[in-house]
Amino acid sequence: MSENFKTIRELADEFKVSKQAVRKRLTDEFRENYVETVDRNGVATLVVTVTGYMLLKQHFSSGNDSEKVSSNVGGNTGNVDTTSDSKQTTDNSYVFKILEQQLAVKDKQIENKDSQISQMQNLLDQQQRLALQDKKLLEEYKSEIKELKSLSIPKQGSEKDDSIPKENSAENRVKEPQNKKWWHFSRRM
Repeated sequence: MSENFKTIRELADEFKVSKQAVRKRLTDEFRENYVETVDRNGVATLVVTVTGYMLLKQHFSSGNDSEKVSSNVGGNTGNVDTTSDSKQTTDNSYVFKILEQQLAVKDKQIENKDSQISQMQNLLDQQQRLALQDKKLLEEYKSEIKELKSLSIPKQGSEKDDSIPKENSAENRVKEPQNKKWWHFSRRM
């Protein structure tokens, strides 16, 4: 693998931990920011970026903090080991770089969220405007319907008056006596 990316097996060997311990540290958020999938010999392989490597290194080396403290102090005399100080300084610089990169990622995420919020606000405003337009159109349609009903009511009343005598004449025809014979009833059943 290249020096920029390390596989889970390489990380486990370097930190002297199991692959499961490394996988346990690869949370969803960590995978989003620091893990990539690379094709190697036709096989998809998970690799960790340099920044992710630094974070994992910091985590797995933090378990040995008590050893670092004891190596920094040289017994009762109070002498400080200068080699461990330089190592600690480089470790601190790595930590600062990692923290700066994390801040940059968080800033991008915040900017993304701000843009999403503004888009949502614009959509909400647009939805409210459309709702008001619909309400106005609905009121206009209701008033038009009322006007049409008021215009059509007198016409319906005059048609009813005209239709009543017609119905009466039709009823009169039905009520006229007919000569019914008893054998006609049996045929209808």
